[in-house]
Order: sequence, then structure tokens, then C-alpha cells
Amino acid sequence: MTFTFGIYPGGLLGDESGVIEPVRPDDPALIAAALRELQGDAPEFLVRAYRSYADAGHRTPERPEQYATDGRRLDLVLQFGVRGGDPAGWPDFVRRTVREEGHRLAVLQICEEPNLDLPIVDGSIPNVRRALVEGVIAAKEEALARGYAHLAVGFNAVPSFDPADTFWPELGRLADERFHRALDYVGLDFFPDVFRPVPEDRLADAVRAVLTGFRNDALPRAGIGPAVPLRICENGWPTGPGRSAARQAEVVERVVRTVAGLAGELDVRSYSLFSLRDADSAGPSPFHHFGLLRDDYTRKPAFDVYRNLIAELTVPQSAG
Repeated sequence: MTFTFGIYPGGLLGDESGVIEPVRPDDPALIAAALRELQGDAPEFLVRAYRSYADAGHRTPERPEQYATDGRRLDLVLQFGVRGGDPAGWPDFVRRTVREEGHRLAVLQICEEPNLDLPIVDGSIPNVRRALVEGVIAAKEEALARGYAHLAVGFNAVPSFDPADTFWPELGRLADERFHRALDYVGLDFFPDVFRPVPEDRLADAVRAVLTGFRNDALPRAGIGPAVPLRICENGWPTGPGRSAARQAEVVERVVRTVAGLAGELDVRSYSLFSLRDADSAGPSPFHHFGLLRDDYTRKPAFDVYRNLIAELTVPQSAG
């Protein structure tokens, strides 16, 4: 297998309370140039994008297909986002997306963080577990019908440290044989040393513990075994007040190297960084500062660190 890298290139993102709009609009020419530089000679590079079923106008970045060229393909997230939990029409939306976009997709993620109960993500939506199961099945069936055998269909989640969390066993009760046949991967969004401090000398250990716990403890509770690959869908470390750009570069290097080092053992197929540029480099919240670039597209040290890691670590892994 090949370990693949990617990034979310948009400026829009969400925090605990809602959507954060970037202070500067996306600049497609500057985004494309940055993506080309990060990709370098890598044969494949993932461009992460988001589209909402509940709000057809909500998509980021704008026109993501413009970046899906020269070995770059989309890692597209379909957010459920239906208040009231009515899934009517959701499978048709998923199937239509596969029909229209499948040729430029490498990865299709069904729902966004369905185990996190925050208003901005799908874990706050009633019936999201059923929508997740139905969406994965619909996406895979349509992909196979259209000849898109390359398209990896899956879903993502965040780490849970609550022993009473019911997400995984409830998903396991809903997941039938069709779901397990359709599931190509499970993704993980995690942000060590962002929301909970981690000592510098324990960062690699923290990454290893989260990934191994996700693989060995969380997924089996839903009946998802080791044959299903993992993908790191969102990971990053913001700069901003009290958070230096030099430290961001150090964290990116430590985390990426640790993840890549676990790829063979845990069957991790890809890593995508969140994100390419800041929403607002003068903003007060860490959420404004996740970028490798500032909001004016000038680069932080972590940009070159990530580019060099991609060049070094995009190599075929031994088939397990």
C-alpha cells in the first residue's frame, strides 16, 4: 500500500458555537500553488472538502474540483446536518454525489464527526447513526455500479474518553452485513495538545495511545475489525496568542512522523492536515490559527516542514 498525504485548503471552519468565516476569501491561484508545492513529486495528494446535505449552499472550499488535477483527488465529506433527524432523501443525495463527482474522488466520507455532540458537526443530529449506515451502503453501491472501484467509502470519528459512551455499540447494532462489506475505512480526527495540554516529551506517546486505542478498543465495539484501514482525516496544531509558529512546526513533525511510523502496524493509509491557511491571523481564538499559512498566504515554518515530510514519507509501504 501507499501512505498518502493531504490537506484541507479552505478558510472556513467551525468551532464550538458555529461557523467561522475567513477574513479573506479563498484565492484559488494561491491555494493551487501551495498545493502543488506541498505535493511535490508525490503521485497522489488528497484535497479535503466539505459539502452539506441539509444546506446545499454550504461547501468549502468553493469549487473544490478545480484543485483535483495532476494527481490530486478529492477527499470529500458529506455532512448530514438535518435538524430534526429526518433522513428522507439522504441516500439519494449520497448516490447523486457519487454519480457526479466519483471520477475526481479518492475518498468519500459519510457524515462529519458523528460521535461528537456539538452543533457544528453531525453528532448533535438525531438519527445520525442510521444516516451513517445508510449513507455508507448507498455510496459504495453507487460507486461499484458506476465503475469507481478506486473510491474509498467510510466515515470518521473523534476519540472518546468516556467509558459510558454509547456511540460504538449502538453503531454496531445498526451495522448489518451490507454495511461491513461497504466500509473501506474509518477515519480519525484528533488534535493532541490543542484542547488538552500534552507535555512536549509525551506528545509521541499521546499520539500512539490515541491511535492504538481507536484501533484496538473503539472500533471492535462496533464490530469493525483490523482488516478495515484507518485514515487520519483531521489533525493540526494552531498558532496564535501563547502558541508559537516554531512550536507548530515541531508538533507537525512529531505527530506526522509518529503516525507514519504506525502506518504498517495499524494499517493507516493516509494523513490529512487541518489546515492550509488561517481563517483570521489576528483572531483571538486558536480556531482562527490552524493554517500552515497566514490568512494572507504568507507561510509559517510548518509549511516547509510538512512539504519536506511529504517528500520523505510518501513511499510504498510493505504489503501486510
